[in-house]
Amino acid sequence: MALDLVSYLLIVLVVVLHVVVLGFVLRKRPKSVAGKHVVVTGGSSGIGLWTAIHCFKRGANVTIVARNMQILAKAKEVIEKSRVNDEQKIHIKSLDLAKSYDVVEAGMKEIEDEMKLPIYMLVNCAGLAVCGLVEEVSVQDAKFMMDVNYYGTYYPTRYVLPKMKAAGQGIIVITSSQAALLGIYGYGPYAATKFALRGLAETIHMEASQAGVDVTLALPCDTDTPGFEREEKTKPQETKLISSSGGLVQPSVVAERLVDDALTGSFFSVYGLESWILSILCVGMAPWSGFYLNMLQIVLLSPLRLVSFFIRRNFNSIIRDCAKAKPKKD
Repeated sequence: MALDLVSYLLIVLVVVLHVVVLGFVLRKRPKSVAGKHVVVTGGSSGIGLWTAIHCFKRGANVTIVARNMQILAKAKEVIEKSRVNDEQKIHIKSLDLAKSYDVVEAGMKEIEDEMKLPIYMLVNCAGLAVCGLVEEVSVQDAKFMMDVNYYGTYYPTRYVLPKMKAAGQGIIVITSSQAALLGIYGYGPYAATKFALRGLAETIHMEASQAGVDVTLALPCDTDTPGFEREEKTKPQETKLISSSGGLVQPSVVAERLVDDALTGSFFSVYGLESWILSILCVGMAPWSGFYLNMLQIVLLSPLRLVSFFIRRNFNSIIRDCAKAKPKKD
């Protein structure tokens, strides 16, 4: 029995190594954004800012969108340092993406008119998190998260989608979260918005891929951003302990991976071993990601399902320990 298990693990290891090497060798060549128009929502800080920087480094004309003009102006100065030619343009736009579709539609038209270029790549990075138990997060906060995280992505995406289909080209990035892959203690209403974004991304991929439009779903882990700092203030202790196992990643590396994956047409964009494992465990009926990557998913899905049992068991242990440490209510 032990010999059979060892043989199985060796076979899995050999297959994985072959698939990884072949996947690297046969990886698609990235598309170019040089001279094209890239719009990044939530582009004044964090992953959005670094995404704009990486696109600007590749020769793109970039528009960053957020609400605060002062922060946008400072972000523009930072992005300017990555200029690669004199023809590049960097514009800023103050826009409340959660207001209404009519407001966003008018704002997106102004963005295209000001740049005098159609939008080739839309990167949706705007979002926020208010943590807490489902019954403790206020209804107002739950609705606000849905407005910002879901509708703040849906509105600009809805605007560019028919234009990209008509042009026969375009890239849409929807930035979700690991919370789109599994429900986590203290993330209830927030996770619901992120699950919704995954559904949106998969649907758009099915509807638009034949028209030449690529869709990438970014699933960043905990990232050292201003948004994460605000999120920490409302996290229950259980949530902090569960999420701390994955560590904290710099936004520059997450954004670089996001841009690379989007330009090579990958559906999932993940960074780090934990995110990669989760993306395999929760792949479901997600779009086909190429022969070799899908073979890797098939080989690893069964053993990783067993691994997930122990991960979940650890999470439950954390929750029980925290419950014991809390003072009992009279």
